[in-house]
Amino acid sequence: MPLDKKFIGRTYGPFVYEAGLEKMREFAYAVGGGIPSTGFSARGAPEGLHPVLHDEAAAKASPYGAVIALPNFAVTFAIAPFGKACTDPELQVNLLRLVHGEQKFEFFEVVRAGDRLTTTGTITNILAKRSLDFLEVTTETRNQHDALVVRAVWTAIIRG
Repeated sequence: MPLDKKFIGRTYGPFVYEAGLEKMREFAYAVGGGIPSTGFSARGAPEGLHPVLHDEAAAKASPYGAVIALPNFAVTFAIAPFGKACTDPELQVNLLRLVHGEQKFEFFEVVRAGDRLTTTGTITNILAKRSLDFLEVTTETRNQHDALVVRAVWTAIIRG
């Protein structure tokens, strides 16, 4: 049974996320090819990883004033409304048939250690093509200063 278009406009959130220094650092280490936790290695940051992504002193002296997150760190907090929409019992999405289709991000501000990020999301499109349903959720994340940090569009494909 195809998804009902009456759900377009349904909102999810707000979801609040505290951007922790250690989580951001571990993410940068893992993505940079290192070992996420320095507890397992005396090596520290992977070679070539920019200091503003892990070193507090270097980051404080930078234009950002604090350690910042890699752009793809946004997935850790901005996905919450998409997950909630996919598991919304009223939509009746069969999770066994769901495939993550794509995601797009538009960045406006960097994420700094200590930021309090609030994400909301809205179902912006439901489309049926042959035996596939497409569920699109657009999310917006704002920081504690109410500045827009990231806008993302998430698409799920549900096989019929």
